[in-house]
Amino acid sequence: MAERVVLHVGTMKSGTTFLQNVLSNNGDALREQGVSFVGRKWRDQIKAAQDVIERGGEEQKPIAADGPWARIVREIEEWPGTALFSVEFFGARKAAKIEQVVAAFGDTPLTVVITARDLARQIPSMWQESVQNGGRATWPDYLEAVREERRGNPFWRQQGVATWARRWSGVVGTDNVVLVTAPPKGAPSNLLWDRYAGVAGIDPASCSLEVTTNPSLGLASTLVLRDLNEALADDPLSRNAYHSRVKRVLAKQGMARHRRDEPTLGLDEAWVYARSEKEIAALREVGCPVVGDLAELTSYPVPGVQPSDVPVEQQLEAAVRGLAHAVRDLTWARDGKRK
Repeated sequence: MAERVVLHVGTMKSGTTFLQNVLSNNGDALREQGVSFVGRKWRDQIKAAQDVIERGGEEQKPIAADGPWARIVREIEEWPGTALFSVEFFGARKAAKIEQVVAAFGDTPLTVVITARDLARQIPSMWQESVQNGGRATWPDYLEAVREERRGNPFWRQQGVATWARRWSGVVGTDNVVLVTAPPKGAPSNLLWDRYAGVAGIDPASCSLEVTTNPSLGLASTLVLRDLNEALADDPLSRNAYHSRVKRVLAKQGMARHRRDEPTLGLDEAWVYARSEKEIAALREVGCPVVGDLAELTSYPVPGVQPSDVPVEQQLEAAVRGLAHAVRDLTWARDGKRK
């Protein structure tokens, strides 16, 4: 088994894609330091996480000996140094599933890393992400559901950092759960990487940070995409079709190119500031180590506009740009080349 496992469990929209891309693109530099970002590709980690989440627990099918999770565990067993694993949706698991995941590593020292960002930035980002995954909730409805902490809204399951820290600490011990805070806007672009690298035992200067990021959308494009989701609701696409055609081609590759030409979504709500302080207090009570500063989870007003402020002409422009890209992509796919 590896000398050490570093298990990064999220949260979403806290710089996770950036960290995963840095790790994926710097395999040689990592291995020179005795560190492995396991799997041939990061997608292998996704498949492994899905496998262990869906199998091996009570009333679930057993883990297959040749399945994705078993293969990753064997790779970790065979690696002589530090093994890194990073998948966001591990974080929200219940205690029984956490125990199952941790048991796979035996007596190997385990560090669980939770990255977190302040609520005022997370809430708009998560609404936009929900729309990019087929969501139809309007911004006012989504915001109200988060405020009321409704069961049907997944925000707190995906972003309840204190709950995550408490659950994981209950299984691996408080000292083995490390909270890495995402730096505030305006901080050096390498600071989040430096913090994670310090926890993982990596020389931060050894890795190139020239990687692709997870592009966001401007507000006009987000509104267009939400309307599209409404139009598709009566005859929905399969999950794979939506992801490949709508999220990847239309949104990420097309609409996201013009986000700087569009307004951004703002947030200035007193309850968000109060809820942030409650979350910070809960994290202090858990008492896990913090790399960064809990004060960085304090929420402040996010500059921007509201959906009602975006003219229909601007939404039309965003729709036409997105449509133009989608048509070009279809043409390139048909002709087998890009012009």
